[in-house]
Amino acid sequence: MRVHLCAVGRMRAGPERTLLDDYLTRFERSGRGLGLGPVSEHEVVARGGMAGEAEALGRVLPKGAVLCALDERGKQLTSPDFARLLERWRDAGRADAAFVIGGADGLDATLSERADFRLSLGAMVWPHMLVRVMLGEQLYRAASILAGSPYHRQ
Repeated sequence: MRVHLCAVGRMRAGPERTLLDDYLTRFERSGRGLGLGPVSEHEVVARGGMAGEAEALGRVLPKGAVLCALDERGKQLTSPDFARLLERWRDAGRADAAFVIGGADGLDATLSERADFRLSLGAMVWPHMLVRVMLGEQLYRAASILAGSPYHRQ
């Protein structure tokens, strides 16, 4: 199952970019044998507030992808539960999973309501650039869990 990170804004070179690249590389290595990956990043810059961002994000979403919206009001999962969610999508024959990250104000309701799943990374609000890093780490952790690697210790 191919994974797509669809996000508002461009991530500049710096510590966040370095961390994200590291986690995505780890995920691709760990996930390859599990039928997870590769990862594609789709960055959009749009005018028109959240509605404009939602329209731009909609244009980069792969057709038929399971849509997971990162939303502070979404469901909070443990890392093993997140791994099982990816496993279920993969085992259901979903070719693509798109994780959608909004801009500074979040996602427009029209896009969030279309989501197959709304995921929260916690009750706190996180800067959208850090959300990418945290999601990248959780993708790697999920692949590690599914592979039986000791990276995730319970």
